[in-house]
Amino acid sequence: MDLQQLKYFVEVARQKSFTKASHILLVSQPSISKLIKNLEDELKVTLLDRSERKIELTDVGRIVYEQALKIIQSVEDVYSSVDELVHMEKGTIHMGLMPSIGVLLFPKILAGFKSKYPQIDIDMVQFSAKQLTRKVKQGEIDLGVTVMPVDTELFEIIPLLSEELVVIVDNEHWLVEKESVHLAELKHESFILLTEDYVLHDVVKRACVQSGFEPKIAFKSSLWDIMGEMVATQVGISIIPRSMVSRFNNENVHAISISYPSIDWEVVLIYKKNKYLSFAARAFIKYVQANKP
Repeated sequence: MDLQQLKYFVEVARQKSFTKASHILLVSQPSISKLIKNLEDELKVTLLDRSERKIELTDVGRIVYEQALKIIQSVEDVYSSVDELVHMEKGTIHMGLMPSIGVLLFPKILAGFKSKYPQIDIDMVQFSAKQLTRKVKQGEIDLGVTVMPVDTELFEIIPLLSEELVVIVDNEHWLVEKESVHLAELKHESFILLTEDYVLHDVVKRACVQSGFEPKIAFKSSLWDIMGEMVATQVGISIIPRSMVSRFNNENVHAISISYPSIDWEVVLIYKKNKYLSFAARAFIKYVQANKP
């Protein structure tokens, strides 16, 4: 068993396809198949169920997959430690953030950080909050900028900002004349929500249930702008962070505060507990702590 076998096996398991793994690893499909078959022969087990079009892990394959992730991460930690000693104040940060958060927070923070550490590169990708926590947990990215709630036993959490959620309605809605509203007053309304991939979907549904009703969902989207247009055309109302209201270039969208219950939108920086962090990642954490809004 060697590290290359494990890396190829992990990538095939992630992609559920030899072809996709081949494209990502830049290695021919037969080479990947041969190495994984050698690994199976060595362990005397079948790791991948190849009987269907989409490859799945067997029971023992899932166990080997989890252990392989730990082994690969341990080896990467060794290289990172050595690289840190040889190349101080250099490196790459692999970071994920939600699209909306990039608009709110990061242009100023990133500019300041790059000015202080010009030799540190930031490899940034965008995911939903749920995807981000999964990527950080699996070690695919070093840091994630996401929203609460987050598993505090699994992640270190650095608060960045907190803001209220507000109701947005069209300009002919009965709520327009109100400065604030109790969430329970919205029980007969149709809601426009983000999809289940987003934490805000769960936050809004949970708040509604705690206020005594199950929200009637008229439409779900993964795009903020589409949600704003749907509200403007009277498809329903929505609940979003206040800072996002300014993104809607539509005079027919109006925001109202929620007086009860108060629902905070808490943005945090997370990284996995007990995971080695490079100099670059630690430097970014310190910079954010000293310069957060």
